[in-house]
Amino acid sequence: MIMKKIALALLLGTLGTSLPYAQAASSFQVEDIEVKGLQRVALGAALTHIPFNVGDELNDFRISQSIKALYQAGHFNDIRVYRDGNRLVYRVRERETISEILFDGNSDLKDEQLTESLDGSNIRVGETLDRTVISGIEMGLENFYHSVGKYNAKVTAKVTHLPRNRVNLEFSFVEGDSAAIRQINIVGNEVFSDSEILDKIELTYDSPWWNFMAQDRYQKQTLQGDMETINSYYLNRGYLRFKVDSTQVSMTPDKKAVYIALNVSEGETYTISEVDFVGDMAGFENTIRAINPLQADELYNGAEVTYTEEVISKFLGRYGYAYPKVRTIPEVDDENHTVKLSISIDPGKRVYVNRINFTGNHVTADNVLRREMRQMEGAWLSNSVVESSKSWLMRLPYMETVDFETKQIEGEDDLVDIDFTVKEQPSGSFNAGIGYGSETKLSVNAGVQQNNFLGTGNQLGFNIARNSYQKNATISYTDPYFTVDAVSLGGQVYYSEYDAGNANLVEYKNKTFGLGLNWGFPVNEYLRLNFGVGWKYNQISQLEAYDQIQNFYDIYADPNDPDGQLAFKTLDLNAGLSRSTLNRGTFPTSGSQQRFNAKMTSPKSDLQYFKLNYDAKFYFPLTRSQKWSVLTRVQLGYANGYGTVDGNDQLLPFWENFSAGGSDSLRGFENNSVGPRAIYRSPKQLPGGGCCLGPDNDSIAVSRSSVGGNAMALAGVELIVPTPFLDESYSNSVRTSIFWDAGSVWDTEFNMASYEDLAPEEFAKIDDYSDPGRFRSSAGISLQWLSPMGPMIFSFARSVREEEGDDLSFFSFNIGKTF
Repeated sequence: MIMKKIALALLLGTLGTSLPYAQAASSFQVEDIEVKGLQRVALGAALTHIPFNVGDELNDFRISQSIKALYQAGHFNDIRVYRDGNRLVYRVRERETISEILFDGNSDLKDEQLTESLDGSNIRVGETLDRTVISGIEMGLENFYHSVGKYNAKVTAKVTHLPRNRVNLEFSFVEGDSAAIRQINIVGNEVFSDSEILDKIELTYDSPWWNFMAQDRYQKQTLQGDMETINSYYLNRGYLRFKVDSTQVSMTPDKKAVYIALNVSEGETYTISEVDFVGDMAGFENTIRAINPLQADELYNGAEVTYTEEVISKFLGRYGYAYPKVRTIPEVDDENHTVKLSISIDPGKRVYVNRINFTGNHVTADNVLRREMRQMEGAWLSNSVVESSKSWLMRLPYMETVDFETKQIEGEDDLVDIDFTVKEQPSGSFNAGIGYGSETKLSVNAGVQQNNFLGTGNQLGFNIARNSYQKNATISYTDPYFTVDAVSLGGQVYYSEYDAGNANLVEYKNKTFGLGLNWGFPVNEYLRLNFGVGWKYNQISQLEAYDQIQNFYDIYADPNDPDGQLAFKTLDLNAGLSRSTLNRGTFPTSGSQQRFNAKMTSPKSDLQYFKLNYDAKFYFPLTRSQKWSVLTRVQLGYANGYGTVDGNDQLLPFWENFSAGGSDSLRGFENNSVGPRAIYRSPKQLPGGGCCLGPDNDSIAVSRSSVGGNAMALAGVELIVPTPFLDESYSNSVRTSIFWDAGSVWDTEFNMASYEDLAPEEFAKIDDYSDPGRFRSSAGISLQWLSPMGPMIFSFARSVREEEGDDLSFFSFNIGKTF
């Protein structure tokens, strides 16, 4: 059989491939079509791209078109066509399959970013390799490095062939250093000096070595942003005709440094001659005019013009006009240097909400999120109400992030859907703690808390804890939406054994069990009232009597059994008020939270006393991104007895005293170590051994352990900072802060005057170690992590002023502490 070879020479797009073709003398009817060289591509798939069938009349043009069609299919690197009589034979070489993509030498660009970029060009593992786009990718990556000032950067793609028509694709990077800014020159400025302008922009040069935050490396994007900053700086000061005429960036021959020159025209200042409103103000003309901050005879301010447009747009958005068009039209009078501002308003149609959708809530039930919505379906769309709905979702302790998007329904210009996308965080926690102190040594505790039980949003707690000074078990349950009006209902049952002697307190043991119910009632969006009632039984034993509790002990102790147990039953009544404007339920960065709680026992209880607590936290973001914030907090408490018993005034039970120290109050001190200490007064015997010298000769001993007090004042300041060396994706689950804690616990009923008859050296012991107003403070660093097993806290703290008797916690580690 005689084969006639057909050679074709074609330029196919960017391939630049020459293909031989032996031209046939005339047209012919094809009797058979054969494709050779197929490995991965099926024959049927290849034939579908050949635009003719067996029996069709062919000529040179139609054969060349078939080659183009096969190339456009994207499966082949080389295609050759042969004619054997009236048979056509296609010999093809398939494109290689990418087995692996490797990156080497890249530090500015992460592997994930590069993989995503390649994916957009259909370069991915398992796909065929299109060599035509490789050079474009190399050039695009080099252009990126040039834009950040790395002009010596080089990117090279290497293809390594493997068996079975596979290849490895490796990108090698030589990044180099960004070009340093040698000098920045501003030409044409007369009103503001070079130093005034350079102080306002990011790029700089000749920075001192210690200013490691200086941006002294050239980046194109940063320069463009700086030009906008300079433009805004002038516009905000009335220079309406200011402009940057040109920008020159000159590179040194070695491409390691650049010179930047900005040519500017300042012009003159312009004053507002008139502010007018045109268009449809949707019936809010008086209000819009009232909220307009722009006034005639004032210097033109570009930022204030933009602010005015935003204020009007947001105002209209509150009333369903979701897509208003507000723009300011300036009429410039260059002769008088004035400008008339005409604010054009087109509110558009009032938009209504068709449907609110939620995605990302894999655990939380849809209705749990929906009940937090302030924006209702069927109502008009209000941007402020939607933002409020987002804030309520963010305050849920089991939400990490919340975003929403408003989508117009196709074919409907007055209906939208709102799609909320949420990211949940661990709602349950395994609460455990490990601590170490110079006195208490090692202590541990454990428990379980679920803030989103079975996705219902209800809170279930089951805690069993045991450490060196306490054993307790608690079961609690709270339904925050017991009614559709957000009235909450909760209850708890608890049992506890407390050994104060192992908790830095004076020795006594307290066995407690009880139960309680609580209700919460919303007042408005931020304010809530809480009420509760509980029954409690206390059993006190092994009490080590000391001066401060002698009066209490004398009232209730059995004279015939001074070492016997004391037992009390009380009915507790609680009332509280809480207000929260926090932007998040966990790790907030702005807003405030204030809580006031009052507790008292009923008049028929064995003990009659009351306790008042006030706790407030205020967050002040320092940056727009709120990565830097300041937290200030204060906690106040006061308690005392009321009424009488057997002719004696009721006193506050000593186990209800306030105490401070530890990770929840004063970090840097042992738990409960801050506050008044126990005083032991004992008479001195006569020289002959008889009893006793007068009270003025009594000896005083003061314990190292605290007994607490009925008054407390704590405060603290924290600087919340971005966690170093941490990926941005973890910013919502890890928090680092530098803190300063301060406070005091004292006893308002303590009577120093009763010890004034003592010898000076004995009185000094009381004055030194039991001063009721003694101030304590500490400073340190705290790292908090919301792990899958619950919140964890690592903190290092030390007291600011070391004093004799202070117990310092230099390091503490806790899992499951409340933030």
